[in-house]
Amino acid sequence: MTPTVFDRLSARLQEAGIAFTVLRHQAVFTSEEAAAVRGTPLSSGAKALVVKASDDFVLLVLPADRKLDSKKARAGLGVKSLRFASREEVEQLTGLQPGSIPPFGSLFNLPTCCDPALALNPSINFNAGDHCISVQMSYADFVALEKPRMIEVT
Repeated sequence: MTPTVFDRLSARLQEAGIAFTVLRHQAVFTSEEAAAVRGTPLSSGAKALVVKASDDFVLLVLPADRKLDSKKARAGLGVKSLRFASREEVEQLTGLQPGSIPPFGSLFNLPTCCDPALALNPSINFNAGDHCISVQMSYADFVALEKPRMIEVT
């Protein structure tokens, strides 16, 4: 049986010796619902967005209380065009539904770029491949493991 994204992520965190907690909850489909069910600040949510930057897909990670600024993102990525990936593209690239993607582009062979504002949170929370599973881990461990490119996108 093929391991799920959650299985692959938790195995990777365990192999790296990274502490994390898992919360199983009712399905959530917005950052606000996720923060409420987790009992955590909205800003600690690591929102993962799949975008097409010129010809390439990229995973952008930003605090859930902020909106993507496409002008800043285009400048930071050094591209002329930027758009959200369609639901079909997200499913093809990740095997997941939008809103359930963890902030680890490396799990999907996608480059990961992170907005520095996420660093204002000592720990981050995110859906881990499922609308009913959340993971909490330290921001420092996320950066150390994923090594995202830091660019302002909000």
